[in-house]
Amino acid sequence: MLFPSRRLCALAVAAALSVALPCHAAGATRIPAADFFNNPDFSGAKLSPSGRYLAAKRVAQNGREQLAVVDLVNTTAASVAIFKDADVGNFAWISDERLLFDTTDKQIGQRELRYGPGLYAVNRDGQSFRQLARHNNPFFRFGDDVKDLLPWHTFMLDQDGAQDSEQVYVENINVNAPGDYDHVELLKLNTRTLRHTTVEGPGDTRGWLLDAQGEPRIALTIEGNQQVLHYREPKDGKWRKVASADIFKGGQGYYEPLAFGSDGTLYVRTSTSEDKGVAAVHTMNLETGVISQKPLVRLDGYDFKGKLIFSQGKLLGVRFVADGEGTQWFDAGMQAIQQEIDAKLPRTANVVTPPVRAETPYLLVEAYSDRQPRAYFIYDKDKKTLNLAGHSHPNIKPSQMGAQDLQYYAARDGMRIPVWLTKPAGADKNLPMVVLVHGGPYARGSQWGWHPESQFLASRGYAVLEPEFRGSEGYGYQHFRAGWKQWGLKMQDDIADGVKWAIAQGIADPKRICIAGASYGGYAAMMGLVNDPGLFQCGVNWVGVTDINLMFTGHWRFTSDFSPLWKKYGMPELVGDPVTDAEQFKATSPLQQAARISQPLLLAYGGADMRVPIIHGTKFRDAVSAANKQVEWIEYSEEGHGWALPKNRIDFWTRVEKFLDKHIGGAAASSATTTQSQ
Repeated sequence: MLFPSRRLCALAVAAALSVALPCHAAGATRIPAADFFNNPDFSGAKLSPSGRYLAAKRVAQNGREQLAVVDLVNTTAASVAIFKDADVGNFAWISDERLLFDTTDKQIGQRELRYGPGLYAVNRDGQSFRQLARHNNPFFRFGDDVKDLLPWHTFMLDQDGAQDSEQVYVENINVNAPGDYDHVELLKLNTRTLRHTTVEGPGDTRGWLLDAQGEPRIALTIEGNQQVLHYREPKDGKWRKVASADIFKGGQGYYEPLAFGSDGTLYVRTSTSEDKGVAAVHTMNLETGVISQKPLVRLDGYDFKGKLIFSQGKLLGVRFVADGEGTQWFDAGMQAIQQEIDAKLPRTANVVTPPVRAETPYLLVEAYSDRQPRAYFIYDKDKKTLNLAGHSHPNIKPSQMGAQDLQYYAARDGMRIPVWLTKPAGADKNLPMVVLVHGGPYARGSQWGWHPESQFLASRGYAVLEPEFRGSEGYGYQHFRAGWKQWGLKMQDDIADGVKWAIAQGIADPKRICIAGASYGGYAAMMGLVNDPGLFQCGVNWVGVTDINLMFTGHWRFTSDFSPLWKKYGMPELVGDPVTDAEQFKATSPLQQAARISQPLLLAYGGADMRVPIIHGTKFRDAVSAANKQVEWIEYSEEGHGWALPKNRIDFWTRVEKFLDKHIGGAAASSATTTQSQ
């Protein structure tokens, strides 16, 4: 049974703590896999609207993630929500007095998930706990009659809202099947009384945006392959259609609403002729739907991804991701504060967030680097002091981590390809290398910062190469568009060209290279072994697609959670058409080409995966094993599309470590030396 606890926890912000991130001396002891792949010890820190209180998730003594709140004035801390059989999931401040949160269960896999996340509210001191939405369990009761609760498919709205009362907007999502829903109702909910009203939308609404006062102002609907933006007039509350754009193709004409200013200005993410092929921040005229030609923020070589930072109703700056996460401050005072903090934390990138209605001098600082996992600080701008709140991965030693750099190489057709390169600490040349291919594939792969997978591999002595091959998002429309219908073709060539670049640079030992990845990355790993057998000595594929046709047709035993819209409009354009591209699908199918793979393989799949059902893995395993006797198979029956459970992440990466060591690592090198001496 779920229950709240009001006992004090160990979370504190003490003035005696050092303002510098730890820099441990290098040691011979290898960092355990668990230190990389356990759930974060401290995460998600958020200031209350006034800035007086800090809420964060922290692992409790029972291993569950609890919600804790610190009074930054009195430096007192309290655990306000902790459960025996669940973890606190998402949370947000409703006001300075009250928080909203849902739950998850990080100790079971996807197969065992039967219930929704629930919805709860609690005061910052742990009082007035109230369940708001069902956990989809008819036997669970806590103080309220179950019939009064909202349905299990009620979710938090990922927006701040007004943050000035006990009321909040939440979403009621009409779910048809995994990945498929009709519309999203917006409810205005009183978190004490459970009274709620439904906002009347312009149709089958799929998304909502609140204005600067926390009221619904934008509704997004879908018409065929078009996303349609509707605006709600402040005077009479009537909806008016403003603009539309293709959902999946991007480029000029596509827009994404970001936020409203206090004056009613709508800021959007889009691309115009002045943006040189990247998405930037513009304003939209809500009378005409016309987007400003001149951008407010444009990043050189990167699509804008991020958010606008408001405080006291003023636009202070913009948070963005270029090579890493950063901030462009429009406010001179905040720019000066950023410089003060950077001087105190010179070895990290420091993300500074002010409260939305500052009544205190406190700011939240998230400090990180390629070698340092995220740590949270509180900065007192009056006293100019910086105090540590918590570390996400406190056992990681930065001195044992590798440096991560963004570099570029030319593909065989001349296209400029970004690539992330992580090298082991103290090593530089002629290294065994793992090519880690990101999933998606129409997504951004990485950004500068600490990442457990690449750093784990680097800590074991491997260079890690992560190409942002064509089709990857974040590097402009041309780069994204060039990857359409290029599975196993030019996208694959980009990966091979990156390996050849690393060999030419003297980074990689050409006889010790393995290709690995998950989802699309698993597909690319297998196609790398098919297309370029001379480059790769082994391959690792977890939850990877092994046949493109299977994504369209599925299997009688398994249903994919791809949305009907993506299958109907997105996949034929970006991946290919099963009829007109049938021959291409066959030539670029690892399953169809399995007989050509002779290198050692490690395959791992989740038995409850609804994105890439396990049939992809079992059919490929059986086909490749007919001639290849060096195939290792792992099945986590309770897992879905990736490893949710720390025990499985630790187990998987420990197996990967042994596999790599055997085929391209120290054991392989020792075996080769022994053979040569004989």
